[in-house]
This record gives sequence, C-alpha cells and structure tokens, in this order.
Amino acid sequence: MPRLVTISRFLISFAFVLCGAVGASAQDRRQNAPGEFDFYVLSLSWSPSFCEAASERGNNGRGTQAQCGGRPYSFVVHGLWPQYERGFPEYCQRPSPRLARNIMTSMLDLMPAPGLIYNEWDKHGTCSGLGERAYFEAIRKARAAVKIPEEFLQLTEPKTIAPDELETAFIKANPGLSNSAISVTCDSKRLSEVRICLSKDLQFRSCEEIDRRACRRDQVLMPPVRGG
Repeated sequence: MPRLVTISRFLISFAFVLCGAVGASAQDRRQNAPGEFDFYVLSLSWSPSFCEAASERGNNGRGTQAQCGGRPYSFVVHGLWPQYERGFPEYCQRPSPRLARNIMTSMLDLMPAPGLIYNEWDKHGTCSGLGERAYFEAIRKARAAVKIPEEFLQLTEPKTIAPDELETAFIKANPGLSNSAISVTCDSKRLSEVRICLSKDLQFRSCEEIDRRACRRDQVLMPPVRGG
C-alpha cells in the first residue's frame, strides 16, 4: 500500500510538471526578444488612488513622496508596455543598459517618480527594441496622442463612476478610440489605471486580452486630485 501511495504522488507531481511545460510552451515563441512584439499598452495611472493606497499601507518611500507631495497630479504615465497578442515580454536585456540620468529627469513631468522611470526602462523599455532616448520619446508621443477628458483634469471632489462610463468619456474625447482598445483597472474600491492599446506606430488598436483583464466592479471611486 505505501508503494501505491508513492506511485500516486509521483504521477500527480509529473502531471503538474507536464501542465507547467504546456503552459510555458503556450507563451509567445518570441518570448523576451527585444523589438519582437505586436502592440503597446499605454498605462495611465490615476495618481490620487495611488497616493491614497500608499498612505493606507504606510508607504512613505521616496517614489511616493515624489508623486504624492501635494502637486496636483491626475492621470500620470505608468508605462508604455510591449505586448504579444497573448502575454507580454519583460526584462529583455539582463543586465539592462544603464539609463542616463538626464533622460530620467526629462520624463518627470509625465512619470513623477525616478524609481518608476528606471524600472519601466529595465522591465519594458528593453523589450521595445528602441534605444533609451527613442523609447522615452515614444512614451511622450503616445501620451500626447491621448486626450484626457476635461472633467478629470482638476477633479476637486471624490467621484464614483462606472468603468464603462469612464471608458465612454475617453472614447468621446479621442476620435478613433473604441471600446475594444481601452480597459479600466481597479483595486477593491478605487480606480487604478486606464490602459489604451496602440499599434507600434502609436495608433489606437483593439486588444482582446487586455480588455479581458479589465475591472469587473459596477462602480469605482476616483479620489480627488491632491492640491487641486
């Protein structure tokens, strides 16, 4: 009987290993090859939600201080992420080429935390196939291609909104943007991010997998802009 138990355990373990191998093989064959991807996701983080969540966790690190020190940030750029139709690459060069400090400081108006900028280069920029300057120029162009709806730029009171309503506001403000090219993410109660899918030449394009990961809550809270 003990031998049968041992054999059963071996077969179960083998099944898990096999499933893992199948999962790995299901990844894109280009996995982590710089420049080999299908489209970008421009991720726009609602800064007031980030700051409230950080305060609740007691996180007062340098990155939090840079973004949450009272300046009236609304949507800030989290990143521009290369994507596959299924899955995504990350950390495509190890070690990554060191990002020049002057490039980092040039992005602080859009991405108000040095640590975030360095991390985005290491994790996502190295997968773009672009040099450091060209990658951050692409971020700036992508951000310029998206208009933030006027009502969110200087939000002075907490706002409760349905994710679909938020998407509709962005679609109305951005001709050519469709429901299939935008998704909203959230935590347990607050808006986290708006994610917009762009082609390699930074045109709006659909992205089914990103849309499937969207917030499923009926409504989310948008804390007001700090210092606004």
